[in-house]
Amino acid sequence: MTAPDEFLNIDTPENVVFGYEVVGIGSRFLAALIDTLIIGFLLIATNAILILVFVGGFNNLSSASSIVIALISLISFAFFWGYYIFFEMTWNGSSPGKRQVGIRVIRADGTPITLAESVIRNLVRLIDFLPGAYGLGLVTMFIDGKARRLGDLAANTLVVREQTAVSLESLSQITAPSNPVVSRAPGVAEQQANKWPVEKLTEADIQLAESLLQRYNDLPNGSTLATQILNRLLERMEQPTNTVKVIDAIYAIKRIVQIYHYER
Repeated sequence: MTAPDEFLNIDTPENVVFGYEVVGIGSRFLAALIDTLIIGFLLIATNAILILVFVGGFNNLSSASSIVIALISLISFAFFWGYYIFFEMTWNGSSPGKRQVGIRVIRADGTPITLAESVIRNLVRLIDFLPGAYGLGLVTMFIDGKARRLGDLAANTLVVREQTAVSLESLSQITAPSNPVVSRAPGVAEQQANKWPVEKLTEADIQLAESLLQRYNDLPNGSTLATQILNRLLERMEQPTNTVKVIDAIYAIKRIVQIYHYER
């Protein structure tokens, strides 16, 4: 049985350690309850419109054709199955319920969920729901060490606590280590970063950069990691790598994140 919340560290190929708080059953249940209520409301509203349009009202429901009944059943399935896929792809692994609770779905390696994982985990949701009220899914979550239901096991995904977004104000307060070389003024790096096409970066790229900024002071090899991550960002922006001095890399990354958030 898993604890209500568990901390998980994931090492990326760039040797950056991401810390995630794996969500327990309580938070997931609350998110599922909110999503279920939203889906139920949408189904009631949609089916009511269909009945009024194709059948002529609820009094004539008994005379509804098999085609109308099949259409209602198909739309109900599409809402139940497609609701989660749509929002997980649109909101980076969140749904309205998950966003309200502050959790989201990620791949087991810490990267954002893709369409393939979303489709798999939500198709298996139908099995998790058996014999009713997520009965099988709850049993699996109690047994699994990371509170994963069958859909998560099949898609190799996790539900984690959403990390607090980094604002421009908080970024401006990030300081470098006490190393006198690293702490020098970042004017040159910022001037270079202002010319880069930051719009070519993805949300995942910025999340990686923000994680480095948040943990930089505690990393013994922070300068090396900053250089590696900056070169990765430069490749994404189709810019020459190794154009920024090692001691300026963290300031260039900081400026990239600031420009990205400002332009959005």
